Parts: sequence; structure tokens; C-alpha cells
Amino acid sequence: MSGAADPAAESAVLTGGFAEAGVGAARAFRVLLEAMARPGTIRRLAGAAPPAPLSPAAGAVLLTLADAATPVFLAGAHDTPAVRRWIGFHCGATMPCDPAAAAFALGTWEALLPLDRFARGTPEYPDRSATLIVELPRLLAAGARLAGPGIRREARLNLPDPAALATNAAAFPLGLDFLFCAGDAVAALPRSTRVEAA
Repeated sequence: MSGAADPAAESAVLTGGFAEAGVGAARAFRVLLEAMARPGTIRRLAGAAPPAPLSPAAGAVLLTLADAATPVFLAGAHDTPAVRRWIGFHCGATMPCDPAAAAFALGTWEALLPLDRFARGTPEYPDRSATLIVELPRLLAAGARLAGPGIRREARLNLPDPAALATNAAAFPLGLDFLFCAGDAVAALPRSTRVEAA
């Protein structure tokens, strides 16, 4: 029948959230707090099974942090009807939205460029900035050197563009915060973290 909903597609939208929403969100929130407190450390963030190309880690980030008060911008190949409907159903987040209004932006590094289209906060309200959820093929404790709060000596992470991320950090307390996701792995790069190319 023309225009009939695809049962498999409908099922994919309704499933893939945390098995126990409260418990799953609490566990994921703890992992994300640890990741932000220890920039560059790679953590496991499981429990979500979102539609492709969303990774399980990125799905868990959204299930934990996104809600009706957090506009989400989807970039490039991540802006699909299935992903929009999954986020809308499980998180209630506003989509689509203007990049400048986004609380969260999700996509590959290339799709999220240019970074200056996202809110970086103001001197009066530095917290009014976006968090970018960047999907990478893999996360490795190698590459760019990280230093700053939460890092004893240094940490290393395979960042997509260390120079751009160093420029972002130089604007502290303004700037963007980043969560890098690959499969069920996540690593955080708050704007307070200094970045140097390897």
C-alpha cells in the first residue's frame, strides 16, 4: 500500500535506547563526567544501538545529554530521516536547527566544518556554547599531545586537526567542547585542554 509505514523502519526508531533508561543514563553520565575530567582518556560507552551511521557511543551521548531543551544539529551523512526520528523519539531534541543555535552538533569532522558557525559562548556567558560530537573511524591514545586541567603530565589522542583544536583552546574561556566517538569508545576534549601536534 502506497505511503504505508515500513514496520522494520518503525521498529528501528522505537528500539536502540538504553534497556533501563534511568540506569543506563546514570552510567553513561558517569562515564562522560570521567571523560571530561580526564581529557584524552578513552572510555567505553555502551548500551545504545542507534541507526547507522550513528555510533553506539554517540547514541549513548545523545540519550544521556540531549533533551527537549537542547537543539541538535546533524551534519552530512548523519542527517538522515532514521537518525532524526530516533533522536526525536528517544531524546525529544529539536531538529533540524541552525548551527549557531545548536547545543550539540553531530557528524564527522569534515561534515562539521567550518567550526566558526557554532556558538562559542560570550564573555558574560561562556557556557552558552556548543558541544561537538565528532565521529571518527577509531580512537587511539597516540598523536597530538594534550595538557591542562585533569592531565597529570600529558595525554595523547589521534585528533583530526590539532591546529584547529589548539586555536579553539586559545580562546578559553570561550570555545567549543568536543566528544570524539568511535564504535563504543568516547574521549573528551574540553576547551580548557591545550593541544600540540605530535
